[in-house]
Order: sequence, then structure tokens, then C-alpha cells
Amino acid sequence: MNSTPEKNLSNVNRRQFIATTAVAGSGLLLGASALAADAPSITTGARRKRYAVVGVGGRSGMYRDAVLKTYAEHCEMVGYCDNNEGRLKLAQRKTRDNFNVEVPIYLDKDFDRMIRERKPDVVIVTTKDGVHDKYIIRAMELGCDVMTEKPMTIDDNKCKAILKAQQKTGRKCIVTFNYRYSPHRTQVKDLLMSGIVGDILSVDFHWLLDTVHGADYFRRWHSNKSNSGGLMVHKATHHFDLVNWWLSAVPVSVWANGKRDFYTPQMAKRLGLQSHHERCRTCPEKEKCTFFMDLAANRNFRELYLENEQYDGYFRDRCVWRPDIDIEDTMNVVVRYNTGTTMSYSLNAFNGWEGYRIAFNGTKGRLEHGIQEKVYVFGDGSTPGAIANEGTYIRHFPMRSPAKEIQLWPQGAGGHGGGDKVMLDDLFLPEKPADKYLRAADHRSGAYSILTGIAANQSIRTGKEVKIKDLVSEVGMPDYAPMPSRSDSVPMPPKV
Repeated sequence: MNSTPEKNLSNVNRRQFIATTAVAGSGLLLGASALAADAPSITTGARRKRYAVVGVGGRSGMYRDAVLKTYAEHCEMVGYCDNNEGRLKLAQRKTRDNFNVEVPIYLDKDFDRMIRERKPDVVIVTTKDGVHDKYIIRAMELGCDVMTEKPMTIDDNKCKAILKAQQKTGRKCIVTFNYRYSPHRTQVKDLLMSGIVGDILSVDFHWLLDTVHGADYFRRWHSNKSNSGGLMVHKATHHFDLVNWWLSAVPVSVWANGKRDFYTPQMAKRLGLQSHHERCRTCPEKEKCTFFMDLAANRNFRELYLENEQYDGYFRDRCVWRPDIDIEDTMNVVVRYNTGTTMSYSLNAFNGWEGYRIAFNGTKGRLEHGIQEKVYVFGDGSTPGAIANEGTYIRHFPMRSPAKEIQLWPQGAGGHGGGDKVMLDDLFLPEKPADKYLRAADHRSGAYSILTGIAANQSIRTGKEVKIKDLVSEVGMPDYAPMPSRSDSVPMPPKV
């Protein structure tokens, strides 16, 4: 088969991409001075960067392993902080057993003391979303840089407070968007930067969550907007950031509609259940409900949650049909960007498969991209965001010419389609790899990634279009890679 120019372009960029790319007793808990000695440096000369983690639940594991194992030559873990004493002891014990390192632990009320005693250079924030702002702001005020899980925070007031603290202190605030780093999504960025579709005039983006992973958001703390901002913020921040980054653009206005139609008490009855219940573990209808979650059957869930409920009363297996859930499961959004591009976006949390379909419509044609993700529940020990190869593609539809299948770059190993490993190199290596795609994200990207969802939540409440500048007026333009000029000449399409 003859190679098309697009395939040759893809193969060249593919080659470039590959080339560049426990405490002695509970009374001694929480930062006792006898346990505060640093682990001996394993490097010669250079001082290792010091990290502390606040929030030692399921989200923290990737960062702990990176600091303690993969990048231990350059990094050291100096403190853990959480509101759950049992999870703190678990994190400390596993660190001791797996890495032979003793990390002092602190309850959340002693966060300031941890910073004072342990003197971390960077605080990694992996708490529930609704309190990200508390630790991000305080860490910067105390002289630390911050690395935070997405979303940076959940509403406009907290976003403004973080931006103000960053401006006042001058500290770094890194937001970890692993989707940017996965090979297939980077390949899409590469193609758009090449001008393959010309000026991008509109985007069609549809994200699907299945009834395994999707349902899990309705069990956990995410099911209340006061904790998560709803799926428009917690989940869609990934998606909105991808579009901002793919387009090298920021949102200007948002209109949205949303509802909860599937995860409801009424649907439970339609599925043959008598009613909703408090949680799976005590549910009298557990044998009938295929949404039943057995915490005791999974070691990770049992150790992290079931055995530590006594400390904070948090149930990891709450009923997905209960009436106090206040997040939507069906959402539609229209976004206008500063480049003039518009996007139609949907998110549904009850589908037969998980993944997305996106299309970029431009002055030279259309680029379509899709990924199907494998079934998983976060924290169950499986790889998060793993890609099913049979559902992944990139297709180019030139103006008035036959469609072409673009050869995919190799998929990376690990979570989120291989994005986690590439991102972690960028986060923890002292010499950052050169990156023409500018995938690293700071507080500005973090703000714009959530402001689309925050505006969508407000639009759902009011039924009106929401302007981003009316929420947060001074964010600053993030660092994005240059895109083709919108003033360049456009070739006349072939004659039909």
C-alpha cells in the first residue's frame, strides 16, 4: 500500500515521540521527634527534594510509589497527613514494609506542624476535591510548592482564593493532568499543531462512563457536589483540560443542561428492588442488586476503607440509588472559546462501554479520535484508564477527499494509556525532558480546566449562559504550544 502524506507525517512524529519521549504505639502517633530523622540520602552530593502527602487514600498511591521507589534517587518522602488515623498508620506501615523507610504521620489538624517540623519542598495534595483549596493555599503560605490532583478545586470562590495565594506567595502550583501525556492524545495534539485540519471551527466531544466505573461516583464522596463539584468538575475537568490544551485556547462562555435520571430511587424500583438502602454491606437486597460492592472481598478496599471506618465514619460502598445524591448523571454543554471555536460536549454515566469520541471540524477537513477504556473500579488494584486497543483510532477526513486511517503511536505501559509514567518523569526528574507539546500544567491551566465545569453547574441551576470572566476575571493565559495561524490562506477544496 502506498503511504499517504498524512501517514508519513504520523510516522515521522511517532519516531520523534519515541526518541524524546509504624508508630511504636498510638500515643506516639503523628510526627514524634524520635521518628522524624530523614532517611539517609542515596545520592552523592545533590540534595534530594523533600515531599509530603496530604490525603493518603487511593489517589495518593501513584505519587508515594514514585517518590519512594521510581525517583528515590532524586526524592524523599518526609511526611503523611490525613484526617483518618487508621489510613495514616496503614500508609506508614506499608511504606516501612515495602521501602524500609519510616515516614512520620500527622492528623489534618497538625498540617502546619508537619510543614514546620518536616520542611517539605513540595506538598502533594490528594484529598477529596472540596478541601484541595485549604491545603494548596496553606502550603504556599508556609513556603512550599504544591502538586495537586485534579480538579484544582470545585468552585469559583475557591479558585479565586488559590490564584490570589499563588500570586501573593509566588510558589508553584502544579496540576497533574495525566491524559495530556498519553501517546494517543499527544498524537492528536501533534496532528492539530501540524495544521492537518486547518483552523478548528468546532468540536464534537462525547464522553461515556459505564455502569461499573460510572456507578462508582454515585457510591463515594463524589456523589455530593459539596465534596466534588459533581461530574462536571471532578470528572469533566480532565476532558475540558484536554480540549483547552488540544486547541491552545481557553473557554469564554458556557451553556449547560443536566439531570439525574438513572441513579435514582425510582430506577431501583424499576430494576426490581424494593427500595434504596444506606450501603451495600448491610443491604437486605444485596443478592438481587448487580451494583452490589463487596468491600471485604477486595484487599485494597478492605484495608483502606472497611477497616478504617471507625475513624471517620466514611462508607466506601454507599447505595447508588439513595435520594441524597445531588450530582447529575446526564449532562450536555456548549462552550465558546477565545479563538472562536465552539464545542458541543456530553457526559453520561450509565453507558454500555466507557471511553470517548471526539471530532475536530476545520477549514481543511475533520479529524476524528476515539478511545475505549477497560472496565475498572478506582482503587481495586487494576490499572486506571487502561485502553482497549480495538476501540482506539484516529481518522482524517480531508475536504472532499477519501478518509484516511492514521497509524497510531505505540501505547505506553501503565495507567491512563501510558500517560502516568510520562507525566511522572516530568514531575519528579530534576532535569525535565524537552516537550514541544507543553504538557505540564500550572495553576492557570488548573483554573481554566475547572471553570468550564463550574460555569456549567451554574448554567444548569439558572438555565442561562455563563461568562467565564464573571466567575474569575484574572487567570492569565496558560503556556500552550503554538497552533497554525488563523489568518493563513486556506487551499481551495478539490473540485467535485
